[in-house]
Amino acid sequence: MFYGAVVWDPWLIVAQIVCLQCLYYLTLGVFLAILVGTRVSRMSLVYFFDFAAVTASTVTGWCVIASFILSSLAGAGFLVYLVERAKKCLDFSATLYIIHIFICIIYGGWPSSITWWVVNVTGFAVMALLGEYLCIKRELHEIPITRYRSTCRLS
Repeated sequence: MFYGAVVWDPWLIVAQIVCLQCLYYLTLGVFLAILVGTRVSRMSLVYFFDFAAVTASTVTGWCVIASFILSSLAGAGFLVYLVERAKKCLDFSATLYIIHIFICIIYGGWPSSITWWVVNVTGFAVMALLGEYLCIKRELHEIPITRYRSTCRLS
């Protein structure tokens, strides 16, 4: 598809949002299992959606923070393959984090921890900016043009 021929496809956009959200939470789950799962006796959704788990006062809290930041780094990579356009990275990153905030509000109430807000705003910025950078790098790659020799001979 040529980038100039923009077609409004809401089903594609919804599919991209759902895929990005699922990949983000899958990656977050893997990082939480690796970093936090070794420190706690039982993993739960608290570490995903409760603002109280994101704290800088315990080692487990720092592991949760690291998991969120690492997931935003991975999210930037997901943007390159799912969205493919630098100018759409900010929109998709914002959508992901807005949905995350809504899920957190439903799960545990309004996030009143300043640490939670700093971690999520930082994760959003990292995901959006790194995603844009990686998409720009990919968009600016030269298109390889191979020269084919003609196998036909003119008589």
